Amino acid sequence: MSVQTLYTAASGMSAMETKLDVIANNLANINTTGFKKDRANFEDLLYRTKVHPGVRDSNQIPTAVGTQVGLGVRVTSTQTDQRQGTLQQTGRDLDIAIEGSGYLRVLDPLSQGTMYTRAGNLDINANGNLVIGSAQTGRLIDPPIQIPQDAMAVVINSNGEVMVRQPGATQLAVQGQIQMAQFINPDGLLKVGQNMYEQTDASGAEQPNNPGTNGLGILRQGNLEASNVEPVQELIDLITTQRAFELNSQAVQAGDQVMQNISNLRRF
Repeated sequence: MSVQTLYTAASGMSAMETKLDVIANNLANINTTGFKKDRANFEDLLYRTKVHPGVRDSNQIPTAVGTQVGLGVRVTSTQTDQRQGTLQQTGRDLDIAIEGSGYLRVLDPLSQGTMYTRAGNLDINANGNLVIGSAQTGRLIDPPIQIPQDAMAVVINSNGEVMVRQPGATQLAVQGQIQMAQFINPDGLLKVGQNMYEQTDASGAEQPNNPGTNGLGILRQGNLEASNVEPVQELIDLITTQRAFELNSQAVQAGDQVMQNISNLRRF
């Protein structure tokens, strides 16, 4: 019995532990606005080849198969499920949901750069600017949009045009245009927390435009996009992952017991 059994089973336990972490994060964010669930991807490790496939026998006939023993598994990546979450009607004027692809563009005061989000829980700060509703950081919509203090109502149409109703006016006054961005590889965006993403070399450069143009989704005022986590599926994955972890731990125990038996035999 080779000690390799212990390392191979241990790699399986480590991989299942990472998958459990991913599932736990999905379940923890089941009520997070605009959250996209992740999945863990695996790949097998190197193989110890005892007999190479296709080796010729004594009659010079190539064999159909060889003898190879795998050395375990590892997590290769975590991929984001970009499918649309359910739109939940809130009736609040400053709540917007993205129906389709794309991200809202926001300015980060710390990095002085542009960040991206699917969460459309907007608010108005003390200066009258539209911001993402956050108690930690005041991130303005990019480009900035200012709402007059005497605005009686705010209207955001499907193509991102922001209009307000003011006292004595018979028509809505246009205050600005919400822009969105899309990426050739949204899975390559860097998750930085607080519902925010950052551009990376993997995601490619942003392609900004108005909602509803060039493949971008449209905005739905009075709605928020719910998390796309499916609780039943996550619970099934949780159970199967837990069982896989237990099986790998049993393989470690079995390998240890066999090695102990072999060691005891040598004493006699």
